[in-house]
Amino acid sequence: MYLLILGVLLLLMKYMEYGVVATWSWWWVLSPFALAVAWWAWADATGYTRRKAMEKMDQKKQDRIDKQREALGIKTKRRSR
Repeated sequence: MYLLILGVLLLLMKYMEYGVVATWSWWWVLSPFALAVAWWAWADATGYTRRKAMEKMDQKKQDRIDKQREALGIKTKRRSR
């Protein structure tokens, strides 16, 4: 996401001919988009995206369980991570 934001900012600066970016080559201005594509390809190929989504879902599930136990007056043991 940060690479996309950087790419859009550089693209706008180049298009509006603002600052030092106006003198840069288009290759440098568009390189954050290529890096974002490479990051997404790596994240999908290695399972990083799915693993992070599963961790987030597991954390939400554990938070719901803990909240229900507290509502019932049962002490919870927090898992250390």
